[in-house]
Amino acid sequence: MSEENLTRVVSCAILFDMDGVLIDSTSAVARVWRAWAIARGFDPEEVVRRAHGRPSLSTVRDYLPDADHLAENREIERREMEDLEGVAPLPGALELLHSLPKGRWGIVTSCTRPLAEVRLRFAGLPRPACFVSSSDIIHGKPAPDPYQKGAELLGFSPSDCIVVEDVPAGVASGKAAGARVAALCTTMAEPELRAARPDWLIDNCAAISLVRAALENGHLAFHLRERVPAALARD
Repeated sequence: MSEENLTRVVSCAILFDMDGVLIDSTSAVARVWRAWAIARGFDPEEVVRRAHGRPSLSTVRDYLPDADHLAENREIERREMEDLEGVAPLPGALELLHSLPKGRWGIVTSCTRPLAEVRLRFAGLPRPACFVSSSDIIHGKPAPDPYQKGAELLGFSPSDCIVVEDVPAGVASGKAAGARVAALCTTMAEPELRAARPDWLIDNCAAISLVRAALENGHLAFHLRERVPAALARD
């Protein structure tokens, strides 16, 4: 890893969003939501943008306030579980996960538990001890609840965790929980991510490396290769 824009970060644990961070499912997600939007008379591109990084049930409620939300959501989940074309690990994801000590990392996803399990297995990612899905919480991203629960399951305070996200709603969730957030430029345009005020802006998981697995105080040490200096990412 080049030393240019290299930042050393110490934390107790690291919490990852799944889609757009560890797994490339962008095309599959877009296909499902685009078809759903067209069938119901909505702007497909707008629906796809709003659906990224949020529980699908929240998007359904936004667009169809008077519908049977659970039935609509079950149909979207069924389609997403069947459409796995192009679903694969993103650069650096497998290498990073395999380098982390057990019990020091988790996945916090806006997917339902069944969909998350399917994508995790299909992409060949290791299953973490801490696995939070939209099925496990009431208030999804951008609320702080998902990352608060993830940190709690690992036994740490959110302030002792790094959150890795790819969309503004996820960045907002991590920040609201009290964690420091690394935003990946894998899904959204860079200006949109900067506006969410992450602590660091990086390309993908290949820009994160574990330096030491156990410091004297039990923390982990990471190197982050920033896409831009941290001050610019927050300005």
